[in-house]
Amino acid sequence: MTQKTTSNILNNTFKELSIQVSLGGLSFCILDGTDSKIEQLSTISFEKRATPEKLIEHLEDWFKKDIVSQTTFNKVTVIHENELAALVPKSLFNERNLSNYLKYNVKILENDFITYDELKEHDIYNVYVPFANVNNYIFDKFGDFEYKHFSTVLVETLINSSKKSDTQNVHVFISKTHFEIVVLDQKKLLFYNSFQYQQKEDFIYYLLFTIEQLNLTPEETPVFLTGIITEDNELYKIAYTYIKHLEIKNDYAPSHIKEIKELSTQNPNTFILLNSL
Repeated sequence: MTQKTTSNILNNTFKELSIQVSLGGLSFCILDGTDSKIEQLSTISFEKRATPEKLIEHLEDWFKKDIVSQTTFNKVTVIHENELAALVPKSLFNERNLSNYLKYNVKILENDFITYDELKEHDIYNVYVPFANVNNYIFDKFGDFEYKHFSTVLVETLINSSKKSDTQNVHVFISKTHFEIVVLDQKKLLFYNSFQYQQKEDFIYYLLFTIEQLNLTPEETPVFLTGIITEDNELYKIAYTYIKHLEIKNDYAPSHIKEIKELSTQNPNTFILLNSL
């Protein structure tokens, strides 16, 4: 089975490959580690929701490209994007009880492989089910590699980027078919959940319900929207109707990567992938 960390064996190249995998699409990033410059950044969106088995076919097609097939990578990272995850405080975490953290919130099978990421600086564990067939495929192709859940990257990025404030902040990360709500207070995580949506009414219902359940108010609580969102988007328009302090914020980016702010603004689909570098 795959390992959680690479062996970091140095070779003649210093290229890093990062892949974000979901049933809705794939994103790829090739980074030249010698000068921290991104050589390639691409996204593939599926017309219809794929199966885990179909993901391997899409990966194989991408790896046939010349720029990929002729490149040796000294580091490979896979980001798993799905709803099969739960954040657990360190004080309640026990490695022997992984399935218990998931079974009440998501549908898991008896033979599902369950793992976890540790958010060390924040005393949180993220328990999740990765795409095991994708891990096996990547391991067969590259050997040891790193992998983590996309919500690990999301939560860490938002906490590390947030500024201390007297008010609690609501952050909403929007994708094509789902969105995540992260609520922070003084750089501490108060709430995280993922929601599926089809219509704008689904979106605003879950958002306002969360705000209400946390005893916050749409008139006073700052709400930041991130991801696939613009002021022309119907999700923004309906949120603007109910929420007074609403802002689109897509400028989260690690400072050590050249031109990354411009890239993250141009393609919000790669927000998680870029912040995993």
